[in-house]
Amino acid sequence: MKLSQFNFELPQEKIAKEPTRWRDECKLMVLHKDSGEIEHRLFKDIIDYFQKGDRFVLNDTKVFPAKLYGKKEKTGADIMVFLLRELNREQKLWDVIVEPARKIRIGNKLYFGEDESMVAEVIDNTTSRGRTLRFLYDGPYDEFKQALFGLGQTPVPEWVKQKPDPQDAEYFQTIFAAHEGAVSAPAAGLHFSRELFNRMILKDIEKTFITVHMGIGHFRSVDVEDLSKHRMDCERMIITEQAANEINSTKRAGGKICAVGVTVIRGLETDVTTQGEIRPNDIWTNKFIFPPYEFSVPDAIVSNFHLPQSTMLMSVAAFGGFEKVMNAYHTALEQDYRFGPYGDALLIV
Repeated sequence: MKLSQFNFELPQEKIAKEPTRWRDECKLMVLHKDSGEIEHRLFKDIIDYFQKGDRFVLNDTKVFPAKLYGKKEKTGADIMVFLLRELNREQKLWDVIVEPARKIRIGNKLYFGEDESMVAEVIDNTTSRGRTLRFLYDGPYDEFKQALFGLGQTPVPEWVKQKPDPQDAEYFQTIFAAHEGAVSAPAAGLHFSRELFNRMILKDIEKTFITVHMGIGHFRSVDVEDLSKHRMDCERMIITEQAANEINSTKRAGGKICAVGVTVIRGLETDVTTQGEIRPNDIWTNKFIFPPYEFSVPDAIVSNFHLPQSTMLMSVAAFGGFEKVMNAYHTALEQDYRFGPYGDALLIV
């Protein structure tokens, strides 16, 4: 497949700036991958397509406030620091992106907060935009982490809105978020409500949680026409022994596995045995799924509607079939579905 095959015109007004008032009442498009038939429902109707013994697999990563706004020493120039991941707890080292990158050099000090009490020093340039920062903080680690995150803002992508609102701290987080480490929300999981979980229990539909700390690699533009030459960023993935056993047991019993979101699809397909079973692990994955691809684990997937030429769209097309998924996207545009992490959902069964 070529990058240009995944291009389509997406008007800015089709990108949702806010979620629906109730998480489970966004639109749900249902695509039957064998026939190509499309249905239009609400998200809370999703359990109509599953039965007793089927299992949803969800990503319980937790988004942290990764955007910091500060000043550069001496010049006082405005800078934005995007925290990617913690590298060393004791030394308070973080892998970050700094904008504008051209103004930042090794040895520069950066100041954050109204009183500029949080200070960081640039100690390494890892890429054209990436940096390693050492935060200069003398207090206990827990106190430092609280202060750092207190200065941070919710990392809603700028193509959704330029600056997050206070309510984004709640909106841009699933109700089951448990393990801190993501800089973007697993969007398909945002639609699940406690009421929907309760209805799943009544119908004996099971759920399992895995952890994939979503990075910004999914949002980086693909700059090669030949998709086989694109390299994804690594993300930490944790599948416990209990989670692996639950998923494998459901598969053996003939139940359906529904992967909720592209990060879950990636997680389930990263380490699979020749028998099509997943193994428990705690590893970093850079797996990139694009058509054609033969899936081993999921029987159904849930995803939001993604940007043109995005790796997330490519992964969805690998599952549902390129032509059928692209047709579903064109239908979504015609039927006023909303795109992006706050947008509507697509179920492929």
